[in-house]
Amino acid sequence: MVIRLRPVRRTMKRIDMRIEHVDIRNFRKLKSCRVELSSKETIFVGANNSGKTSAMDALMFFLKRSKQKDIRTIDFTLSNWSAINGIGESWVESTDEGDLDLAISMWRPYMPSIDVWLQVEDEEIHYVSHLIPTLDWSGGLLGVRLILEPKDTEKLYKAYKAAFESAKTTTESRSSSSQDDSGGNGKTRLNLWPQSMRDFLDRELHRYFAIHAYIRDPSRRDDEKSQDLPAESEPIEGDPFDGLIKIDIINAQRGFSDPNSDGDSSKNDRRLSVQLQRYYRDHLDPTELPDGNDLNALEAMEVARTAFNARLKESFHPAITELEGLNYPGFGGNPRITLSSKVNPVEGLNHDAAVQFDMARDSESSNAESLWLPEKYNGLGYQNLISMVFKLIRFRDEWMRVGKAGKKVAEKDSFIEPLHLVLIEEPEAHLHAQVQQVFIRKAYDVLRNHDHLKDKAQAQFHTQLAVSTHSNHIAHEIDFTCLRYFKRIPAINGDVPSATVVNLSTTFGDGKNGSKDDDAKKTSKFATRYLKTTHCDLFFADAAILVEGPAERMLIPHFIRSNYPDLDKSYLSILEIGGSHAHRLRPLIEALGLLTLVVTDLDSIDTDSKKKVCPKKDEKYQTGNNTLKQWAPRLEKLDEVLDASAEKKEASDGTVRIAYQCAIKVAWNDKEEEAIPYTFEDALVLANIDFFKEKNEETAGLIKKMAEAVSKQTLDEAYQEMFKALESGKKAEMALEILYITEPNQLEPPKYIKEGLDWLDAKLRPQFDDDIGRNPGTGGEA
Repeated sequence: MVIRLRPVRRTMKRIDMRIEHVDIRNFRKLKSCRVELSSKETIFVGANNSGKTSAMDALMFFLKRSKQKDIRTIDFTLSNWSAINGIGESWVESTDEGDLDLAISMWRPYMPSIDVWLQVEDEEIHYVSHLIPTLDWSGGLLGVRLILEPKDTEKLYKAYKAAFESAKTTTESRSSSSQDDSGGNGKTRLNLWPQSMRDFLDRELHRYFAIHAYIRDPSRRDDEKSQDLPAESEPIEGDPFDGLIKIDIINAQRGFSDPNSDGDSSKNDRRLSVQLQRYYRDHLDPTELPDGNDLNALEAMEVARTAFNARLKESFHPAITELEGLNYPGFGGNPRITLSSKVNPVEGLNHDAAVQFDMARDSESSNAESLWLPEKYNGLGYQNLISMVFKLIRFRDEWMRVGKAGKKVAEKDSFIEPLHLVLIEEPEAHLHAQVQQVFIRKAYDVLRNHDHLKDKAQAQFHTQLAVSTHSNHIAHEIDFTCLRYFKRIPAINGDVPSATVVNLSTTFGDGKNGSKDDDAKKTSKFATRYLKTTHCDLFFADAAILVEGPAERMLIPHFIRSNYPDLDKSYLSILEIGGSHAHRLRPLIEALGLLTLVVTDLDSIDTDSKKKVCPKKDEKYQTGNNTLKQWAPRLEKLDEVLDASAEKKEASDGTVRIAYQCAIKVAWNDKEEEAIPYTFEDALVLANIDFFKEKNEETAGLIKKMAEAVSKQTLDEAYQEMFKALESGKKAEMALEILYITEPNQLEPPKYIKEGLDWLDAKLRPQFDDDIGRNPGTGGEA
């Protein structure tokens, strides 16, 4: 059979059809969220338990027809069960079936669903004629809702009520025959199934529920009230995306094992040799619908078979002659035994050494041919990389009907789907950093490496790749506009934690069509360049700490380890950004909604000369720090900055706290005096005066200068000496020297650092408790 393309207009315009976005509702912790897909690659990022895998599973379960029955009751949003159980309670308590509400609409607000919105051009209408909502629709967005709902509410009602009443009757009959429900006559109280609608559906979900598809009205896409389907809605017959979208999946659990481990057969199916067997059968087997190119192979196979048959006949002749001499009763004419072999090339790949790796391919040694290793003895990372790339090749060639696959398809499959959606879960498993980056750079190119896909101007098919990851190395390689950040929403008013999705293209986009002013564009470019030159673990952290310089970056982790056990268990991203640039990350931090502590300096300056000065009150000084002026506390006069309340130091709806030097009380020569540190280094010294006094003789560099300063007679003299030392001293070397001469846990953190870490600890603790206390059965990670 010849593969046919669906008829297209003569313009041969490239296919621009794609999935614009999906709206996921009531699936695990994704109560209601929108995930916008890029035209090529979309990467799901976020902290642990933020919903990345939930989103990926929702796409798999709803869009891949073979996986639709993998949905279980644990995939329902946990907070919805009280309402669902309430429906069951109303059914069993009802005494008049005539007044019973069996409308399916009472179920839909709590049922897992996904709305798929396709962007379709006018030239592509022939692909989606069965999904057009109205006669006047002429291109643009098309929506389809896939929702898990009761097949027949009346049958569900009767089945549930019968099961519930049967269990209740049985339990009551036993109770009445017992002296004591709690243990009379040695009997214990039983909880028979079902105790609730949840209990009933745990066992019977797919008997009474199915995924139905409904056409959505594009004009009401963003109308919150339109989320409920009209009562008269009728489901679409069959799979709405059959022949429209080809969906392929690479799961996170790919089943690689050590050569000496006990791996089951399902795991071995991930080996490259097994994939090659399947590829051979689907695309290369010369015995399937042979053409002229297969004749040489078939002739060679026949020659091999004939020669092997002759050898078999010769080798088995004595044994067969002996068997024929038995003259077994009932076999008239003494039938002769004949052996006939079959040459099956694919079976030649069905052994542990079918795929080998040449370990001496550059060697000209005569022994080079013996330097081979079976695939099982290569590293897990290499096996994983090769396996995933080959899967992508196989997905692409199955889609394009390469080789024999194009001749074997049935009539209903003869049209190639215009859209290919590939879902990959956590490709970083077993891969070291560099290989992760290689894979994500090449993955989309592999999926497009076909004659019908390479020509961008005339491409008739579209590929979209969605990847969920915990790897900052993968995020680093991708254009940040392709990132979708899953943001955790803590539990509120007894509800369960949930998640929402942030489209980072609005943060990192180029601001076309006037969407961003010049400053916003520069800020976006700075954030991109900074994260590209450092690392991207900001997208996976529980919280971020932006610090002024290298000394803070080195010592703050030790303060956390020594004083904040809960913070130490959290994933904190500590970024050295500098006070003059921290505010430039503000749009990103606010978009992510990430808890952030910004540790910065006062940067006191003289109002007239703009020169740096020792911070003092009542001198009409200012701060030169843009973070303090533009982010929080949004003040410029130094006296006002120093007097700012704790609330003033918070910003971005309480998710950001700015920590900077403040006035402290210092015990100096048996007197308590007030001091205002200028930087982290002198604040550290003033918080640990006795420690630095002891280091006067055994240290050098900036630490020695600090030790000499704290030996002065007056605090003012010491203060001036420290200020001078900091002007020319090497601050990073001071931190390194501290780590060399002492255990950091012997140091007290400066007051402003402690206040900031106290705030972060208090903010993170509820999230930490949510993560530890969550029910594993809710499918919450993800």
